[in-house]
Amino acid sequence: MPHDGQDLPKTQLLQGLIALTEPALAEVQAHLDHAKAALAGRVTVAGRVSSEALEVHQYAAHGLAWLATYVQALAQLRAWAQGLEATGKFGEMEGLILQIGFGEYLAQIAGGISMSQNEVARASDLGIAAYTPGAEAQTLILGAGDSAKGRLVALMRAQNGASTFGASGLDDELEMIRDQFRRFADEEVIPFAHQWHLKDELIPMEVIGKLAEMGVFGLTIPEEHGGFGLPKSAMVVVSEELSRGYIGVGSLGTRSEIAAELILCGGTEAQKAYWLPKLASAEILPTAVFTEPNTGSDLGALRTRAVREGDDWRVTGNKTWITHASRAHVMMLMARTDPNTKDYRGLSMFLAEKTPGTEAEPFPTPGMTGGEIKVLGYRGMKEYELAFDGFAVKGENLLGGVTGQGFKQLMQTFESARIQTAARAIGVAQSALETAMKYATDRIQFGKPLIKFPRVAAKLAMMAVEIALSRQITYHAARQKDDGKRCDLEAGMAKLLAARVAWASADNGVQIHGGNGFALEYLASRLLCDARILSIFEGAAEIQAQVIARRLLD
Repeated sequence: MPHDGQDLPKTQLLQGLIALTEPALAEVQAHLDHAKAALAGRVTVAGRVSSEALEVHQYAAHGLAWLATYVQALAQLRAWAQGLEATGKFGEMEGLILQIGFGEYLAQIAGGISMSQNEVARASDLGIAAYTPGAEAQTLILGAGDSAKGRLVALMRAQNGASTFGASGLDDELEMIRDQFRRFADEEVIPFAHQWHLKDELIPMEVIGKLAEMGVFGLTIPEEHGGFGLPKSAMVVVSEELSRGYIGVGSLGTRSEIAAELILCGGTEAQKAYWLPKLASAEILPTAVFTEPNTGSDLGALRTRAVREGDDWRVTGNKTWITHASRAHVMMLMARTDPNTKDYRGLSMFLAEKTPGTEAEPFPTPGMTGGEIKVLGYRGMKEYELAFDGFAVKGENLLGGVTGQGFKQLMQTFESARIQTAARAIGVAQSALETAMKYATDRIQFGKPLIKFPRVAAKLAMMAVEIALSRQITYHAARQKDDGKRCDLEAGMAKLLAARVAWASADNGVQIHGGNGFALEYLASRLLCDARILSIFEGAAEIQAQVIARRLLD
């Protein structure tokens, strides 16, 4: 195997590489099992995991979540390599990605995993002995140094303009979908996106119309309801490529995805027949109206109330961080229908119709008002605060026709929403990598391109490797969903890792640009702003880690 400072021929590089990862993966899996047992001993009370004890030991719990995420990412990277090897597609670039990915993550598991910029989870935090890499793991760690990273970047430069660096492992149909949407992003989004951001403009309706023609809004809606009936894996690829162009464009389909899933899982047959074809064709644009000013992630504490008025309902309360609210025709609105409850059991979901607004009058529908929340990035759809005062909702638009089911209905969408958020994060990270690579190639300092300096090359190599890790863990979660399996754990891990990778990639992209990265005119500055939101929405990283830890221990 190669080691730092030494280049070996391709055949020697690849020989036995996948075999080396097997014992290394078994070691960290055993390390994870020890960590789970140790934490379980600290948070189990009377045979059950105590929420109070889990909160007391929150740092350890979140460290466990990150450790499990790393182990899952390595397992999926290895599975990717095995699949490529079986089809004869495992080449030098793929071998380097596997080698560096394992070497770097094994070293971090041994030394400490960064949960954020200043929080490192170590074995001592988990109450167990440090992981000591075995011979195979040590070989992988030693082989992940400057020589391997420099070689990977050289191969990446030769493949400049590719959608992914290294084979994706997807089937031909999904690769065709990727190519189609990559071309769309290159031609219809990237030339204009930065100006949309700088001017804080809504994404033009012409773009939305073209996306509708391409089937984005009905991608996973069943064919009998006017959609394409494609798997979640297709949604991941589309979201990734569109977000590579601009996260706002990549997120347009999210609202329809969430709305359709809510209706498919919890709606009546009449609601499915009426609403799904309209969502699929983009005849109507939906928005999700859940979050309130004083609740954040604590959705069970929502206060907005819906009161019966004859057969219909009147909604009163406040909502915040509502994306694309002005243009929407229908709101997936969650409100409290049982005033005697203070938790999730009194919540219901409504398909609340409204009139799309204009720039002059963003919220013309009686009973509701709204104001824009100015944001750093993720601007193409705009964020709003909404106020409802006796807002009218038809009785037939109570989702499922039964009250008290809103929180349960929403929970059914979390898997898809988090998988899609991970895909958007991968797209942003890929854009950061491509932008930084171009700048590092073109920018001459001290008589040579920036990319020739080892630390610049190492940053680019790690961007590519971590994107590959995020991509494979996200594809795995999507496949689990497509197979009808519970995948809240896998989706949470994908979102947790991909969001951090997007931020790290965007931040390193700015660093490579130097002072120019801080200038608004450069794309790197916008990518930094766009990436920052990814570890907050659809479950903040801390909430996500808490949920993962709880699932691991249950």
